[in-house]
Amino acid sequence: MKKDLHPTSYRPVVFKDMSNGDTFVSRSCANTKETIEFEGETLPLIKLEISSTSHPFYTGKSKLVDTAGRVDKFMSRYGNRGKK
Repeated sequence: MKKDLHPTSYRPVVFKDMSNGDTFVSRSCANTKETIEFEGETLPLIKLEISSTSHPFYTGKSKLVDTAGRVDKFMSRYGNRGKK
């Protein structure tokens, strides 16, 4: 194995989902200036916009995007032109 292959800054980091406040610890070498007290330790903090605890695919809760009228508008413009 090659020497010095892995970065020296690979360490435990707290990831915080800002949409629901869920936190978890993983290892990372990403730079951050913020820290947080987590289970008695002060660890670097990386803020996330979305994680598996808030993503609709993993939670099974889909966010409904307002698309009302788009299909109807398309059908009124183009209809079933190609089908006979």
